Order: sequence, then C-alpha cells, then structure tokens
Amino acid sequence: MVAASHPTPSGAPPIITEVPIRPIGNADLRAALKEGWEDFMARRGDLIFIGLIYPLVGLVTAAAARGYSTLPFLFPIAAGISLLGPLVASGFYELARRREAGLESGWWHFFDVRKGPAFGQILMVAGLLIALFLAWLATAGLIYQSFMGSTPPSSLGAFLRDLFTTPRGWGTIIVGNLAGLCFAIMVLTVSLVSLPMLVDRDIDAGTAIVTSVRAVRANAGTAARWGVIVAVLLVAGTIPFFLGLAVVLPLLGYATWHLYTRLVDRSALPEVRR
Repeated sequence: MVAASHPTPSGAPPIITEVPIRPIGNADLRAALKEGWEDFMARRGDLIFIGLIYPLVGLVTAAAARGYSTLPFLFPIAAGISLLGPLVASGFYELARRREAGLESGWWHFFDVRKGPAFGQILMVAGLLIALFLAWLATAGLIYQSFMGSTPPSSLGAFLRDLFTTPRGWGTIIVGNLAGLCFAIMVLTVSLVSLPMLVDRDIDAGTAIVTSVRAVRANAGTAARWGVIVAVLLVAGTIPFFLGLAVVLPLLGYATWHLYTRLVDRSALPEVRR
C-alpha cells in the first residue's frame, strides 16, 4: 500500500493523506529494546550530552526549590522534564537512522537533526510538547493550591510532612499523579511516531502527529506497556541525581526509533536524499 500525497508549494513538505501502519506486540518491544541497547553500546559517546545535561537540570531544579515558595513545583518540574524527553531524543533518532543506513554516526552527528529537510516541522512538534509541559506545570500548581492552599511551606520538613502525613497531602499526590498520567499519555500518543518520522522523512508535522495517534490507537495495549516501560526506566534513571538518565535516555531514544520502523510502513513515505 502506498500513501497518497498532495502537491504543496515549492519547498514545503508533501502532505500525505494516510501512512500505512502495522500491528506490533510484546516481541517487538523486546526487540526494540535489544536493538536500542546495541545502538547505545556502539555509540556510548552520547553520554557526553545526556550525562551532563540531565544531572544539571536536576541540580538546577533542586536549587530553585530552595526558596520555599517554589518547593511545590520541585516534583512537577522533575517529572515534567520527561514530557520533553521525546524532543531531546530526536538526536538519538538521527544517530540510529545513520547507523541503520550504514553512515558514519559519531556523537557529533547528534545535532545533525537540524540539517534535515523536515526540521521546521520538528520545531512545530517541539512547540506542542513545550506547550504540554507548561500546561502540566499550571495544572500541578492548581492541584497543589486546591488541596494545600496558597501559603508557601515554612520549611522543607514542613512541606514533606504535610505532603505525606495528611489527607490533603495524599489528595495532592493522588490527583497530581493522575493528571500527570494524562499528560504522559498525550505526549506518548503525539510523539511515539511523529518525531522519528520527521527525522527520517520530509513530511508535514500534521501528518506525522496523526500517524502517531493512529499507530497508538491501533496498538493501544502494546503502547500502554511501552509507556509503563518508559516510566519505570525514567524513574530508575533519576537515581542518583539524574545520572542514570545518561544511559536511560539514549536507550529509550534508540529503542523508540526501532519501534517506529516496526509501526510504520516506510516504503510508503517519500525517500530523502541526504
């Protein structure tokens, strides 16, 4: 099956009406993680980027929370950073694409994603992910105020005590986690296929996002299991001091690329000469 496309103004990516997708299962998840690990072991120079960036983000977040008025945002910011993970992983998609094509794929190619023909479309998806991140922070703030009030905690100890030993604190935790789950599902749905596809081919952001939504809907159970795997690995990666993300984020980035290659019939997409 070949996806139909419509002509666009000169320089604009072709608009494809529908991209064929495939069903995947647990075996595909295991294979994607295995191949992602092989990619990571072949290109451990990726640690230069993620090994420095994510611990720095964690330390900055903790430092910002030293002002007790910002303590309620410590966890939402730390957790919300994962909403931007697919955007950061775009560099790993490029490395995986180059390795698959038999091209040189040193760590310096991490930023080559900006040279791709669909980079402008990637920025559009990036804007959507950033908007979701900001919406999550606003939602988390409203949830905290609804349960805990607007008065800043007097100390870190008082904040933790109120959060973990009072009914209103547990209400904040439960509702906050449910809201966070909703945002995580939205990010997974719009980005699972869209960003790898935009790194891979010259198409428009709308088509890429719609294809991602269709792929997740058609593989809802498998996508949910993948989401759980991502969440568990990201939590494990934050220990200690976000250092584990130096391994986890590249692994997930590479594995997501291999899931994309299983989910999407790439033969129906226009070839790109690089």
